[in-house]
Amino acid sequence: MIQVLSATGFDRLAPDYQKLWTDTTAGRLQREAVWRHAADLFPACSQALDLGCGTGDDACLLARRGVQVTGIDSSAEMVRIARSRGVDARLCPIERVGAMGGRFAAVLSNFGALNCVERLADLREPLSLVVRPGGWLVICLMSRVCLWETVWYGIHGQFGAAARRWNGEAASSLVSRVFYPSVRALCRSFEPDFRLVSLHGVGVAVPPSYVNGLSIRTLEFLGFIDRYIASLPGLRALGDHRLLIFRNGPHK
Repeated sequence: MIQVLSATGFDRLAPDYQKLWTDTTAGRLQREAVWRHAADLFPACSQALDLGCGTGDDACLLARRGVQVTGIDSSAEMVRIARSRGVDARLCPIERVGAMGGRFAAVLSNFGALNCVERLADLREPLSLVVRPGGWLVICLMSRVCLWETVWYGIHGQFGAAARRWNGEAASSLVSRVFYPSVRALCRSFEPDFRLVSLHGVGVAVPPSYVNGLSIRTLEFLGFIDRYIASLPGLRALGDHRLLIFRNGPHK
């Protein structure tokens, strides 16, 4: 049975989420990287579900493209802010996505919401029911190894923080535990209902938003580099996040 984690930490984070992530140059560049690969999977007039919608940044982006978006989140404060922005956001943990009903052309979970779910395999069946046959499951999770994080905390002598993701699980100030599954484990969790179509690194050259001291011009240049290297085998494993695009349907 899936453990539903407390949303208290995310309630505290919600008022500052835009400032700490969305409105930062690094956050913007990483979000743009996700949508370079995923935008065409969400055509106008289609219906999409946003798992862990937060304050509604991706839902608002999709709505501007004419996509009908429903968002769910376990944080009441995140949901409140998303609704204030016009998002059809509902208070519902990802672990209970099967109770949503309906079928969606694509389901999105961006920037680590699924890192808070311990047993991703338990989501396979309910997700297969809400994603239409041939539809898309687009998930962006925090990577197990982030080169920028390792180097940044290492040079500041914070070696525990530098290696916090490596064993696949860590404590967090927001929730009791955060999980960093490997790509192989992710594929096993969603097979055979979903097959992996493409895999990309997000934030290989672009650092996490807490890395300070870099000019906007430098960050923009790193974003330019990411366009060419972030999907390369080997390098894509070193990003702040990984983007996995699955399709609902068994392997041929």
